[in-house]
Parts: sequence; structure tokens; C-alpha cells
Amino acid sequence: MGIIARFEDYCLWMYVVVDELWPGVAAQYRRPGPQPSCSDSELVTMVLVGESRGWDVETDLVGHGQAYRHLFPVIPERSRFNRRRRALAPAINDLRRVALRLLDLAEDRQCAIDSLPVPALKFHLVPGSSAVGHWKEHGAAFGKVTTKKQTIFGYKLQLLVTLNGVILDFLLAPANVNDLEAGAELLAKHHDLLVLGDKGYLSAPVAADLLAENAITLLTVPRTNQRVQLPPALAALQTRWRQIVETVNGQLAQLFGIEDNKAHSFDGLRARLYSKLTAHTFAIFLNRRLGNPDLLHIKALAFPI
Repeated sequence: MGIIARFEDYCLWMYVVVDELWPGVAAQYRRPGPQPSCSDSELVTMVLVGESRGWDVETDLVGHGQAYRHLFPVIPERSRFNRRRRALAPAINDLRRVALRLLDLAEDRQCAIDSLPVPALKFHLVPGSSAVGHWKEHGAAFGKVTTKKQTIFGYKLQLLVTLNGVILDFLLAPANVNDLEAGAELLAKHHDLLVLGDKGYLSAPVAADLLAENAITLLTVPRTNQRVQLPPALAALQTRWRQIVETVNGQLAQLFGIEDNKAHSFDGLRARLYSKLTAHTFAIFLNRRLGNPDLLHIKALAFPI
């Protein structure tokens, strides 16, 4: 068992894992011309390390990176870093999928489904913003977030999470699309799962279709006025599900700032979402590689700069 005790060690371990897995996706993203001085593996490592530290704005990431030239000797200037990060966004998401295939915890067939709000713009800025048209072209809409008792302009991120806390898959949907519709679309890509959800996913016809076509058992929390309630064993499983969902949602919101959009375009938002979700997966993957008992031990977050 090993514990990462220094930020430099965290960076080194992250680079080792990224560079090890990168050949599995690199062939699909070859560029013409000579290779850049800062390799794709190095740049992706900087992105994932930055997400773990909360440096999700290129200015912060490039600025803080100057103190670690011994680890990253070539750091692209901010605008070039941003362009390469966006160009590599699909590759970063594919890297997440490669890690999932190698992660034992991702084999858990018991999962939970839930959603997180992802505003495109802060609500009070929407009326006077010239960017509204751009976001609407990419599906952003007004929608209610019942758990927070608020209305947002943007999206909801559907998350499929194992009961071990690993994010298996996700779907970004307009905020006015209800959880049941978006969740059914996400689950239709999977098979042989037991999936727990809250009342927003309650639908006997949808559950029947998922069971018949995908061998997915969708269990939802019954409404209080329903005659049939869950048996004690399943009720206990629902309690565990709620704890896991709240933990993962809290990690994404508080550690990775996923509900605070700092992108000025949909492509930028997509790149940031891919980076944050991949950083979460890699933190767990790295933990398992080191034999740590904690599912998410992002020790780098606790280090002073």
C-alpha cells in the first residue's frame, strides 16, 4: 500500500498512468507535422492534475505550472494550451474509458443514476448576455432543479455511478429535459445492471422496456402515497445508494467545480467536463494502483502551493 505524500509525486504518478494508457487512444488522434515539444501525455497530465487542484482555468493552470518546470519543462502559452486541450477533449474522454476497462471497481453491476445541474450562464446574467444564442444553438435551456429549488439556464449532467463510487457513464442533456427521459437514453447504452434512482426516474413502462431490451432492472424510490413500498433489504440498498450519490456529487461539485461553468463556449464546456470526469476516474484508478483503501484519495488537493 502506498500513500502519495508530495504534490510532485502525485504529478509523477499521474504522468506514468497517462503515458502508459495513452497509446491505446493516440492512434485515433494523430496530427500532421512534427510532434510538439510538450507531448500529448504531458499536456493531458497537466490538465488532469490541474483539475485535481482546482486549476480549471488555463491562466491558473499555466501560471501555477511555472513552479513545476522540473516536472513539466515545456508549458505551452495560455491560448495554445487552450486550443490543444479542446482538440484533445475527445481523446481525454476515451482515456477515461480505457481506465474504466482496467478498473476492477467498474465491474460492479449495482449502480445508481442521478443528475447534477450544469449552468451555461449564471441565471441573473442571462437576460443581458449576448452569448445566449450560442448556448441555445447547443441545446442549453431553462429548467428547474428540484433538489436545489432553483431554475437554471444550461444543462443537467446525468451520471451512472457504481455503488463503489466509479462514474461509468454520463449524458449532458438540456435542463428542460426531465431526468426520466435523459436517464432512459443513458441507460439504453448499457446492459445487465441493477440501477437505483430517485422519484424522478419512476416509470413502470420505462422500467419494463429497459428490463426487456437491456436486462436492466431500474428500481426507484416509491412515492409516499404508493401502496407498494420497497422491502427492507432494498430499502437498505437505497440508503447506501443515496450516500454514494451524495458523495460523488459532492466530489464533482466541491472538488472539481463541475456546477460552476467557466467556459465561454459549448466546446469549452465539453472539454472541461471531459477533463473533470476523467480526473475523477484517474484518481480512483491511481488509488487502486497504489493499493489505497480510500476510493478517492486526491491527496494533492490538501497540499499548499
